[in-house]
Amino acid sequence: MEKQLISSRQFTIIVILYTVGTGILIIPASIALEVKQDAWIVATIGTLLSLLLIKLYIILSNKMVNLSLVEVTEKFLGSFVGKFVSLAFVLLTLLSTGELIYFIGNFLQTEVMTETPPVVFGIFFNFIILFAAYYGVEVFARTLEIIFPVFLFLFIIFLIFVSPQIDIKNMQPVFEVSIQPLIYSILHFMGLFSFPLIVLLIIFPSAINNLQSSRKGFYIGTLVGGFIVTAFIALSILVLGVTNTSLRTFPSYTLAQRISVGDFLQRIEIIMAFMWMVTIFVRAFMYFYASLIGISQILKLKDHRPLILPLGMIVIALSQIVHENIIHSGKYNQETWPLSIAVFSIFLPIILLIVAKLRNIKDKDNKKAIHNLEDPRKG
Repeated sequence: MEKQLISSRQFTIIVILYTVGTGILIIPASIALEVKQDAWIVATIGTLLSLLLIKLYIILSNKMVNLSLVEVTEKFLGSFVGKFVSLAFVLLTLLSTGELIYFIGNFLQTEVMTETPPVVFGIFFNFIILFAAYYGVEVFARTLEIIFPVFLFLFIIFLIFVSPQIDIKNMQPVFEVSIQPLIYSILHFMGLFSFPLIVLLIIFPSAINNLQSSRKGFYIGTLVGGFIVTAFIALSILVLGVTNTSLRTFPSYTLAQRISVGDFLQRIEIIMAFMWMVTIFVRAFMYFYASLIGISQILKLKDHRPLILPLGMIVIALSQIVHENIIHSGKYNQETWPLSIAVFSIFLPIILLIVAKLRNIKDKDNKKAIHNLEDPRKG
């Protein structure tokens, strides 16, 4: 199958929407429950620390220019160990796709169509993901180029409309949280916000046509995504208050319901629903695409498309069993998920770099590949 490439600008957009992901609806409540009105401080510190993670991935990317994370894991760790680690990574991303489908069904049933079973929403949403996976990452990235300006416009409109209801007293006192819960909450925030960025190494740098600017895009996308999530956390606390934010399942959606401009513009929470649908679609697609490409590379398949439908059916099944209810979901994302994803987002890249150092993998071939990609004329 012909290799697909995306531009650095498209990659930056993917990073922005991917990092926002489920964060704008789920993170405000969980972080506010832990550190109350200092949740925005946790998000700010967590975003800045995430840049160190990006630096780690970029260092690793210098040794895997034409390879995905799955391929480089097998190359560095050997066929048996590499396949085992890659299979664990693929299973986690596949399970995470099912979890996001669960979120979509739960959200739409709770807030929009209460009589419709969640699996119905899941099937329709999953169909869009499968459709995008069939046409590949290039078409996916071009679609996001069209959607992204609309997303930004709605975000700005949302900020403008909700700002009159801000009460600065809800944010006081500042820095009341002690060190231990602060550190725990930062790790919790990064577990949902930036640890999943490891999944993007399925396309970075092997599917990017300009490595130098895509590295900058990785940093910029993370910062912009962090700003958007931090803004939603701060606004939820400023408008709803700490108690109301921490007790709500989807505080940002409640925030949107508070918007009222005169007597003619009210209940425009559909803006929030659209923004969340876009960001969760991007994250769900990347999880599914990582599973798809990962399995095809483990099995040495030349074309991944025959796997799309079977994996899609597995995802729907997983979405129905991954969580018993929203309480189980919250506990999983607070206790299990950060540890699971940290194994791949922190320890795996470090281990790969150590192995590369021990095996003296530098590589001349990689440098040549970078040179060729950045200057195709010398191809």
